[in-house]
Parts: sequence; C-alpha cells; structure tokens
Amino acid sequence: MADAALNDEVTIEVPTPEDWDDIYAVFSAGINIDGDPQSLEAERPLFEPARSLIVRAGGRVVGTLGANTRQIAVPGAVVPAAHGCRGAVSATVRRQGILTRLMRKHFEDARELGEPITLCWASEARIYGRFGYGLSVRRLGLNVNAREVTVPKGEEPGRIVEGSAADLRDALVKVYDQVYADRPGWSERTEQHWDFRLADTMMSRQGASALRVVVHEGDDGIDGYALWRVRGNWTANGPIGDVVVVEQVSTTPEAYRALWRFLLSVDLTRSASTWAVGVDEPLFHWVGEPRQLDAHLCDALWIRVVDVPKALAARRYAAPIDVVIEVTDDFMPENSGTWRLTGSPGAATCTPTSEPAELWLDIRAVGAAYMGGTSLAALVDIGLVKEVRHGALAEAATAFRWHKSPYAFELF
Repeated sequence: MADAALNDEVTIEVPTPEDWDDIYAVFSAGINIDGDPQSLEAERPLFEPARSLIVRAGGRVVGTLGANTRQIAVPGAVVPAAHGCRGAVSATVRRQGILTRLMRKHFEDARELGEPITLCWASEARIYGRFGYGLSVRRLGLNVNAREVTVPKGEEPGRIVEGSAADLRDALVKVYDQVYADRPGWSERTEQHWDFRLADTMMSRQGASALRVVVHEGDDGIDGYALWRVRGNWTANGPIGDVVVVEQVSTTPEAYRALWRFLLSVDLTRSASTWAVGVDEPLFHWVGEPRQLDAHLCDALWIRVVDVPKALAARRYAAPIDVVIEVTDDFMPENSGTWRLTGSPGAATCTPTSEPAELWLDIRAVGAAYMGGTSLAALVDIGLVKEVRHGALAEAATAFRWHKSPYAFELF
C-alpha cells in the first residue's frame, strides 16, 4: 500500500518491525498509561506489520491502528476476523479526520483478505457507532462476597491440582481448544497468543500476586483449568484477601463446579472477582444468594460487518429463516444492498436479489445481532431495524439468536 498523504505533514503508511517501539509508546499514551519494558516485549510477537497502519507527522509516529489475524467463534461456526487493536491518535493531531481514514483502510483490508467481520474492544463506545460497529457481545463483571455465597457440596469425581503455567501449558491449550469453537465471542489462540496470555507482566498483575494455575482432573483426564491471582489484604480483624479470576475454562459441568468451589474457598480470602463472565453465567442458578455475586453489566466486543453476504452465510441460525433483507451502510456504500438470507442450524446462504425487502437493517444492527446475543427486535425502537413485511421481524429475531450467549474475556 502506498503512502496516503493527508496534507503536507501527515501521512498514513504500513509500518516495519522497527516501528514497534514507537507504536507501543503512542498507543500507551493514547490510553493514558505508562508503558513498561516487560509489556513492550511480551506484546511484540503479536505485532503484524502488514496488518497495521501508522500515521506520521514531521517524521514522528502520531497514530496507529492494527489488527491480529485470528479466527473467532460465531453461532454454529468459526470465521476469520480482523481483531482490531492498538487504535490511537495523538492529541496534537486529533480532529483532522485521521481516525476515519485509518478505519476505512482497516475495513477495506479486512474485506480484501476474506475476513467478513472486524471486531474490537472499545476504549470509548461513542467512537465506534459512527464507523458502523454494533454492540454485539456484553460481559458481566462479578465481585463475589464469598462469605455470603453458599456453594452446594457435590459428589463430583476428580481433584484439583496446582502447577506452573509452563508445566501445565499443554493441558491448558487442549482444554481451551476443545471449548472455544462452541462459544461465540471466543477467539482461537496460537502459540504466540498463549505466550502473551501467560506472560504475567507486572502490569497485568495490577497489584495482585503472580499468576497461579490449577487444573481439574476428572475420570478421563484434565477437563478444566483456572488462571487466577490473589490480592492479599488484612485489617485489624483479620484477612480480607480477594481471589482474582483471570479465566476459568471447563469441558464438563463437574470441572466447572469443582473449580468455582475451589476459587470461592481459598484460605485467607473473603471475596472473588472476575471482570468477565457471560450474561448466562450458571453461578446465578447455583449459589444460594445470587445478589451477593454483585454483578455489573458492560459492553465487550463491538462487531463491524464489512462483507454482509459472506458474514451472514458464514454463521448458523437457531431456527429456519428465509427472508429478504436490505442493508444500508453509509460508511462503506459498497457494503449496502439487498440479499435473500436462508439459513438453519446446519447451513446458510446469502445471495443478491432484486426481490422487495421484507426487513431493513442498518449495518450497526447486523453487527449487533451477529453473535446471537442481541435481539433484532430490540433495535427497532432506536431506528436500526424496520419491518417491511409483517412477521419478518419475529422470524429473523428468533433465527439470529443462539442457545449460548456470547461473551469475551480476552483483551487483544
């Protein structure tokens, strides 16, 4: 891609590996944190220069937007997706249309590479709607009062085993790979992604202990694991430590229950916190007092559909659907059109048609509903969805939903 001059001083270009330090510094400043050498090196292997863009002004890097090449689980399938990351523009060059140019090129590149969707975690949600992103995945954060939560005793077979991340890594990878493709919102992990996940930098600890690892051994071997830390604390009345759950992944209900029972009963702690579980988290139906989970709802992944027919044909649908949809995309007019969408739990097609539309969707609605966690019917009142044929909305809203709520817990 050739340099694209915005004016006499500002250009957008593809970086080289040597630009990584500057990119890291610009992004860190953009999100108002001080970068550190550990995190700089831990993240370097994930940097894909060919999937990145930088902005230069007066020879200095003043803006950046990157992507990680990964697959992500969607309802009934796994699709390639541009995992947008490190988006920032220095304060001195804001309000010049730079982010708009970066986003447009980011979308075009993803489409050319055959990725029907791009996704990101939003630093500020207000930024992304104007570029056609839809809020597709939400998360629940928990701050569990372990003294008040009653965890039923079970007769699950197996045992909890502690070990180092290095010694247990193969088991962690195996368990995650067995699960991720069936949970919309979870992304594949290569060796480099696991390296970063387990890097355990001082920044990632945020005042808590070093990363700890436990696995659950069932009758057929290891079927679950938890990555966790402890934030120790004491008062005059004794210990009030907090277990910080980084992630808990299980392939069986027995492992899930045993691991949570362990995490909620660590000695010298009185609480457990985790920043992301699904909105259908089973703990609400298991513990004695769900209010003591102290849950708070927040946005997680924002989805931007850059190739409507390819994206809608790639996922599966909870119920049979046969509907003509019209999609409007003001930011990417080439993405607008009318298509006939047919789908089921086993297959889907989405083809251009000249038939009259039965349902109109703004591109933000397509992204919001794509992971199966947002009802199309909920988007009618804010003007992102309009029913043209009576009954089309109910049919489409039912089909787009999925039996597992999407969620995400891994920043990228």
